[in-house]
Amino acid sequence: MNQSVQTTSTDNKDFYQLIDVLPERIKTHLWELENLEELLEIVTDLGRKPEIRFLNHTEIINVDEITKEDLNLSIEKVGAFSSDNRAGIERTLHRISAIKNRSGEIVGITFRVGRAVFGTIRVIEDLITSGRSVLLLGKPGVGKTTMLREVARVLSDNARKRVIIVDTSNEIAGDGDIPHNAIGRARRMQVPSPTQQHDVMIEAVENHTPEVIIIDEIGTQLEANAARTIAERGVQLVATAHGNTLENIMQNPTLSDLVGGIKSVTLGDIEAKRRRTQKTVLERNAPPTFEILVEIQGWNLVTVHSDVANTVDRLLRNQTVGSETRTLDPDGSVTQQSIWNHTRNSKPKNIETNVIENRYPNNAEEEQETLITNVLPYGVNKGRIDQVIRSSSAPVNIVTDMKTADIVVTTKNYHRRGTQALKNAEKMGKPVFVLRKNTTHQIDQFIRAIAKTNHKSNDSSTVKPLAMLDAEKAIHKITYGSKQIELKPQNSHFRRLQHNLAEESGMTSISIGVEPKRRVIISSIPNDNA
Repeated sequence: MNQSVQTTSTDNKDFYQLIDVLPERIKTHLWELENLEELLEIVTDLGRKPEIRFLNHTEIINVDEITKEDLNLSIEKVGAFSSDNRAGIERTLHRISAIKNRSGEIVGITFRVGRAVFGTIRVIEDLITSGRSVLLLGKPGVGKTTMLREVARVLSDNARKRVIIVDTSNEIAGDGDIPHNAIGRARRMQVPSPTQQHDVMIEAVENHTPEVIIIDEIGTQLEANAARTIAERGVQLVATAHGNTLENIMQNPTLSDLVGGIKSVTLGDIEAKRRRTQKTVLERNAPPTFEILVEIQGWNLVTVHSDVANTVDRLLRNQTVGSETRTLDPDGSVTQQSIWNHTRNSKPKNIETNVIENRYPNNAEEEQETLITNVLPYGVNKGRIDQVIRSSSAPVNIVTDMKTADIVVTTKNYHRRGTQALKNAEKMGKPVFVLRKNTTHQIDQFIRAIAKTNHKSNDSSTVKPLAMLDAEKAIHKITYGSKQIELKPQNSHFRRLQHNLAEESGMTSISIGVEPKRRVIISSIPNDNA
């Protein structure tokens, strides 16, 4: 098992309790299995041989077919099923679901194995503890509920937050009045029936002053409305919903409000011409209820949309969409990789962080128009940048986190101060662009320069990357007596520009080191007559 993912010490005891409600011949077979820790479900249907289901495959147990006596034995041990045809075993996490015939008699039972697993949110723990609302998507059996259970424990025990679980059918915290200890200090509000979930969601906010509310399976318009109400009151939401991808949610009329909702807008002639679109377009209706969306693809693999509003906007405009894949490695570390989709239906393309030439190839005009650049403004008016981006439809996205930024833009005044933030950007290898003034004109020149939307208007005197400023300073020093100066590490795009500048100034230059610390050394040309 992954070093960072561990089951609780009570799992064996809980598992024995589930095994105990099964027919004897199924018990015998299960005890012979070597991969019990991977068991997902046990299916007993009348007149069929029992099935055991694992995450990636299903096995038929070669024993006698299930009889009514087998089903009645399990029903007697489990007890009554609720109106949603579910039951449980007190103080365990197992879910037992019944299939009934037209007469209301049980003709099939699914025994879902419930496990408390520590470390399942390691891959997204930074998102969960950020205070922003997070929506989890994934196919049945992928581990959404298990993740929610761990979210409750981490936020209540580690982050010391007031956490309320709205527990429909007792899936998250187990059956019975006393919740399973896997949820930590989080409190649990039971929901008598799935139709009442939205009422309990609102009740939780009004009566118990939570900082976080956790909900499993938002599936109705009433629940979506309740979620928006909760988010508007400043409470963090962590929930799951039906669907595998963000686009699934956008196309679902019931749940689209979770990501802002979709409305049809009729544009004026001038605006439609500027956008180069039809007059009737789709736009996001409101801020998303959930700021972050996570697509769970496997136990240790997720796709993260860290800015749902921006992603939805770009999808509706058929523009490039950026996301992030995260993988939990066997040693417990998390590997992150940026993914860029050129259109909704295109195949994802992996792009290395900070490799500008891959993002804007000189001979690929189509790539220049579709690929997006994440820009972090430092000392530059964000409102003006956003205005320029919207008016020009440039493939540029404003971010606030240095880790997700491809480029940092600042002003000359801030650059002179040599602040720690800019020093950190240099250490991380982030290209820093310097504007002379914080004006709309120069911001426009900057956006056009990095987006490559108008090469003729790219005035190098208006906006210069820090890499080129460093090269110019080095050339100036060499001109006035210095023999050689070693520049800071840069990616290949800026190293090439530095080499060209040195050559134009009548100097020599070489590159040394290996990526990502490869750098340029500029030297004066030796005088043969000296």
